[in-house]
Amino acid sequence: MMKAEDIMTKDVVTIRGSATVAEAVGLMKEKKLRALVVDRRYDNDAYGMVSETDIVYKVIAYGKDPKQVRVYEIMSKPCIVVNPELSVEYVARLFANTGIRRAPVIQGKLLGIISITDILTKSNFVETPKTLMLEEKIEKAIEVARATCTQHGAYSKSCAAAWDEVEELQAEAAHQKAEPIPSAKISFEEYCRENPAAPECRNYQP
Repeated sequence: MMKAEDIMTKDVVTIRGSATVAEAVGLMKEKKLRALVVDRRYDNDAYGMVSETDIVYKVIAYGKDPKQVRVYEIMSKPCIVVNPELSVEYVARLFANTGIRRAPVIQGKLLGIISITDILTKSNFVETPKTLMLEEKIEKAIEVARATCTQHGAYSKSCAAAWDEVEELQAEAAHQKAEPIPSAKISFEEYCRENPAAPECRNYQP
């Protein structure tokens, strides 16, 4: 499963908050970028972000002089940041829920920047969609749970733990599809209906 650190752009271009918007535009043109990370003023300060949208909406749209407007006047700060360990689908969901198109990747320090373009062009969501991977994991977990309960009994801790694992995976899959969460108990009930002679089902009362 790919993470933010796997697809982020590591060569991050930053700018000072005190720089003019004209300087920011010049840097964007030179580096062919749509946004810049705004440097912290001190170690515990938050990073900011200034984008082409900020410049168009807040400067050009009002006829302001970009040589007179400072970056700190139009930037977003603190900006939404991404942990490098966050999986790509959760980064995509964060972007969808907040309406942003890019975010700095930070863990103690600035490591990179991730954008919707990175998600679209660098991730493996076409080859290995999360829902398909989860379905395979659920099937495997159910097999393990059945084997565990057969070996240790329906009321053993290991049996309960195995079905808890199934339930967690089902909940994650339901969250991905925005469907009601199925119950691992239902899976166990189905198992007992299919295998009424199984030792762990002899004393089971659904």
